[in-house]
Amino acid sequence: MKLHEYQSKDLLARYGVNVPGGRVAHDAADAQAIADEFGGKVVVKAQVLMGGRGKAGGVKLFDNAAAAGAFTQELIGKRLVSIQNPAGMVVEKVLVGELIDIDEEYYLSVLLDRAAAQLVVMISKEGGMDIEEVAEKHPEAIVRLHVDPAWGLSDFEIRAALAQANIPKAARGQMVAMIKSLVSAYLREDADLIEINPCAWTPDGKLIAADAKVSIDENALFRHKEYGDTAEDSAEDPLEAEATRRGIAYVRLGGDIGVIGNGAGLVMCSMDEVTAAGGRPANFLDVGGGAQAERVKSCVELILMDPNVKGLLINIFGGITRCDEVAKGILSALDELNVQIPVVARIEGTASEEGRALLQGTRIVPAQTMQEAAQKIVSLAYA
Repeated sequence: MKLHEYQSKDLLARYGVNVPGGRVAHDAADAQAIADEFGGKVVVKAQVLMGGRGKAGGVKLFDNAAAAGAFTQELIGKRLVSIQNPAGMVVEKVLVGELIDIDEEYYLSVLLDRAAAQLVVMISKEGGMDIEEVAEKHPEAIVRLHVDPAWGLSDFEIRAALAQANIPKAARGQMVAMIKSLVSAYLREDADLIEINPCAWTPDGKLIAADAKVSIDENALFRHKEYGDTAEDSAEDPLEAEATRRGIAYVRLGGDIGVIGNGAGLVMCSMDEVTAAGGRPANFLDVGGGAQAERVKSCVELILMDPNVKGLLINIFGGITRCDEVAKGILSALDELNVQIPVVARIEGTASEEGRALLQGTRIVPAQTMQEAAQKIVSLAYA
């Protein structure tokens, strides 16, 4: 789960990383007041969890507080669109940050090297650029330093890596401390990425994280409840954001046949069968194990929020999930949500006979196998 830039900088500051001053603003008046505190010399950055926000017009430098406020007024409520994010995201807040003088820009990151089963620190003198572009055109400009899980990093190892990366000697002492702080933050905060780009070297000899990206392992969010709202923001699709709020595993795929199942494997098989039958899956949705009627109803409601959906396939194999509870949830959804599209249900396993009995005589179309269910829903949806 990605954090906003202001959250990333706040996190790194707690570990001793030097970051520019600045605060979040939600309107023009707040932005102008913050800019005044820095003498009007600020950078205003849209706080949206997407790549390419600068090229999309979401970042601008100012030497006048009133102009910074006016730009904020223009930016709030605007949808930024980039190559990385063609759907775009709406700006709800901005970071008004202190403008710093920069002599040189470097790149630092910490992430997991799965092949080596170790953390790796990536260092480059070519900061300020997309690291993918640097890796493609100048792979020798990136130095990789692996972190021994038992012993960590020694200062001499870091200094050797910095020398290999041609980081100036004057900056190396501060960068050693910064790298050690990044590794500590990565481990303690359950991160799966920490990136500073650019890592700025100023004329007065300070090393500052001018921009920062931090991503937290979603499986560890129960230890980081302060980022609960950000988990919703991190979904670029509004339906995926709603699914996050409801605690539903959902991915929008852009097709028109809604799919609900229990268990990731069964859902993916259901999607494959829909495709084989000539349909286009609209989504991945795992209702989860032991789902009760109210959760099933919530899942059906989420599917129906997609205006492109022409039909709904429900494929349940009950283990800890009781099929009669699933049936109750489906019927509740039909009663309360005014479902107009065809629905095909295949339910097997625990309490399946009771579940099928509940659905008998309703407008739900039954199916005995997953393949039959996929063929029926495609035929009905595209009729």
